[in-house]
Amino acid sequence: LRLGQGVYRTQGKACNQLNGLRFASGHYVQALDCNMGTFIGEAFKVPYVLRMFIPLDQEDRSTPRCRYLGFREFIYTAREGTVGKCHAAAEWTFGTINQRFLSGLGIRMHYGHPDFLDGFWARNRGGMSKSSPVVNLSEDIFAGYNVRLREEASPHIDSLEFEKGREATFNAASNFFSKISGGSISVVRSRDNHLLCERIGIVHSMSFYFSSVAFYTSNLLVDFSIQVYVVLFILFNLAGLGPGKLSALGSTFATEWIIAMGLVTLVPQLCELILEYGAVHAVKQAVGGLFASTFFFIFQNKNIAEAMKEGMRTGIARYFFTGRPPANQHQTWKDIFCTYWKSHYKPAFSLATGYLIYTTIAMQNIGEGKLPMVLVLVSMTAWFVTPVLFSPFPRWGLIFQDLCEFNNFITSGAGSHEADIKEVVSRGKKGTVRSLYETGLSEELNVWSEYHLLMLLLQFVFKVACGIAAIFLLPAGVLDFLPVFLVILSLSWVSVLGYFAAGLNNVFLVMSFLLWAAGAPLAPLIIGGRWNSPDSYTRLPEYVISTAVFLFFLFRCKEFVLLLCRCTLKLWPCITNEARVRVMRECIRVCYVYFFVQQILMVEAYIVLCLNAVTAGLLAAIDQVACNSHTWWLLNRELARTPYGDTYMKKGQAPFFELDRLHFGVGSDLWGSDTESDLSASDRADDFDNTTQQGSTDHRAWP
Repeated sequence: LRLGQGVYRTQGKACNQLNGLRFASGHYVQALDCNMGTFIGEAFKVPYVLRMFIPLDQEDRSTPRCRYLGFREFIYTAREGTVGKCHAAAEWTFGTINQRFLSGLGIRMHYGHPDFLDGFWARNRGGMSKSSPVVNLSEDIFAGYNVRLREEASPHIDSLEFEKGREATFNAASNFFSKISGGSISVVRSRDNHLLCERIGIVHSMSFYFSSVAFYTSNLLVDFSIQVYVVLFILFNLAGLGPGKLSALGSTFATEWIIAMGLVTLVPQLCELILEYGAVHAVKQAVGGLFASTFFFIFQNKNIAEAMKEGMRTGIARYFFTGRPPANQHQTWKDIFCTYWKSHYKPAFSLATGYLIYTTIAMQNIGEGKLPMVLVLVSMTAWFVTPVLFSPFPRWGLIFQDLCEFNNFITSGAGSHEADIKEVVSRGKKGTVRSLYETGLSEELNVWSEYHLLMLLLQFVFKVACGIAAIFLLPAGVLDFLPVFLVILSLSWVSVLGYFAAGLNNVFLVMSFLLWAAGAPLAPLIIGGRWNSPDSYTRLPEYVISTAVFLFFLFRCKEFVLLLCRCTLKLWPCITNEARVRVMRECIRVCYVYFFVQQILMVEAYIVLCLNAVTAGLLAAIDQVACNSHTWWLLNRELARTPYGDTYMKKGQAPFFELDRLHFGVGSDLWGSDTESDLSASDRADDFDNTTQQGSTDHRAWP
């Protein structure tokens, strides 16, 4: 029974636990989610495991030794594909290695089901979790806080193992990591965390940090360090300190950092695999999954960091519905872009800009050398291509379909009219945007209408301070190019004015961006020979840096205008709240185009489209030439045996299961039957020809 309205409704899962606990009559209680299960051999162990609460030799039968009892979990979705394996490895590391260690420290919390608990104790002390909205998104850990605050125990044992399912598709896995990362911010802000930190002392605080939010905070710091690393080397090169001079000074910055923290964290998992399964299996598992794990967890590291940043800015922990779809579900490029444009693509473009600035400066200092920054390049590449790399069944027909759909999404004008603003806000919150314009505008409306004003002011002051510091650090000659950008900006604003005057005609919107190509011929007329003296190659770093500085301050001007509008409307007397919201939204809509947010977003979207096309085309060629090897790597050998065809997920054609349907009269079970295994590969190929109207004639099976 959920209480409240909107985002402030109580958590459904925690409310179900509270309601169900009323009908649990036993002394010990276990709650299982729908993605959990067990087998009969483990069920026979349960009576003996429950003796951990009150051992037979304990004389005092009124005081159990623990209130929660955790045990191992077997992630059965590991067999569903590479994403399932990566997620299972992460869950096994946390649910087995980490929990066992925390139990030894006496600081293990309750992190979710299927823990056993003292039902009588839970019924009298707040239940199995907390269901307050926004704050208790990670509802289970607050039961662990309750145990620790009352000086009770919550150990972990290895003698019992239940089954658990995790997300097996890439987008669902990303949503899961976003949910728990955002929930960690609410954990830090909670009253329970404050009370616990006040009472446990400095030594136990270190252990408590690793049993609560350490993983997510570490990911945030790693993500922040990537940007600091690039900025630091830009400053080194501006100061004339290349790798050569840094080496002479004895600095460790003179060499490339190859051993990353991700590789270091592989060691405990490798040791645990050796203990449980032997050295051969451990090395095979670790080395075989290194490529997939590298791209998967680099991407999820960014996902975790951005979710935490969002939680810190808004103060709200948002619930993400994962749905746990099947592993062979194809993700369209449009859905991928809508999911990751703000969390991954935007930071990737910012990092690419910083790396480009560093490269152009280092090119001028030939004698000082240049670091390749392999880890930065790998991270940046992973943020761009990983969603397509983990998208199943790359087929030429699907690529063309995704390309056309994504292009229509970019060029569509849905949501661009003033009357559509309410619908744009609604669609943005639901994740059902119809166009790129709606995607960007809904985010701007959400930020500048609903974020706390003080937070926006603090962010603006911090960014302006960074910009002023950059001006003092940069050579004065770089700023000589800014008048060129100001002239082109004034001409572009005339085109933007025509866009609104002509009824939102996209021709003027495109023209406002194409006018920037006139910068090169107009520059000598504005700043004279300074533009290309002594030659363009020598001035290349100044071109790149001045462009980045101009865009930085252009966006700061937009923020200043919107902050001024919001403060003015907030202080303006005799105005209704409805009118205030309407005027503020119209200001946001106008600034969204005048300050080139939409135009730059379109350029970024087309760059992403090209990268997706190259990546998907390469994977499709590999699948076609190398006997579905990408499908075998991403999913499993059985699906790789499916004849190569272009009908999967194509609109207006047969569904996927019809590619491998049974002979007529065998049965109607689409997912398998006793006779399905008797069909040979050639029989399936012949049946494919007879039953599919449009398909490939290539019937190569996996050897």
